[in-house]
Amino acid sequence: MTAPAARVAETLQIGDPAPNFQARTTMGVINLSDFRGRWLVLFSHPADFTPVCTSEFVALTRASDRFEALDCALLAVSVDSLYSHLGWIKAIRDAFDVTVSFPIVEDPSLIIGRAYGMISDRSPDAATMRSTYFIDPEGIIRAMICYPATIGRSVEEMLRVLAALQRVDADNVVTPEGWHPGDDVLLPPHQDQAALLREIDDPRWFHRSQADRKAG
Repeated sequence: MTAPAARVAETLQIGDPAPNFQARTTMGVINLSDFRGRWLVLFSHPADFTPVCTSEFVALTRASDRFEALDCALLAVSVDSLYSHLGWIKAIRDAFDVTVSFPIVEDPSLIIGRAYGMISDRSPDAATMRSTYFIDPEGIIRAMICYPATIGRSVEEMLRVLAALQRVDADNVVTPEGWHPGDDVLLPPHQDQAALLREIDDPRWFHRSQADRKAG
């Protein structure tokens, strides 16, 4: 495994370049940079053969065509070895009739986990690793979600966040609470006094919505 560039006394933030790495996966050796040009959801899980992680992998595989429709790849990572990953994939297939459709990275040295802040340098183990990173086609981290090891992620929320990121990139709009594709979008706030004063008769000048032109 090739380590990502070291980040000294620094926390990974939205807007940062995603640290690159090269590692073995269940689908061969990959570089994170291989995914440039399309969206990527990179997500960590605490351990193979655990109930919460298994539920997530089954759900993500069943939803993989929906991520593909958004031109988004999925990439998992955990501290377990490649051989543990392979055994788990077989167990999932045998138990749930689901074949995991995305690569799983091995990170036994925690190099990737620590570079991304998935696990603290002070953590004695990897039990806290259940983080999700939404990486755009330029390799920039656009959103991050972190859960404790005991709580499973929502695949629907992952898809919603991805769709919202793509929607705001397409036009000068922002998305409201609970937005889903097809819902009304919001216009960004005015950036100058003249534009603001033209809206003086609109009591909702600070919350301007419009039908989503891309709906349907």
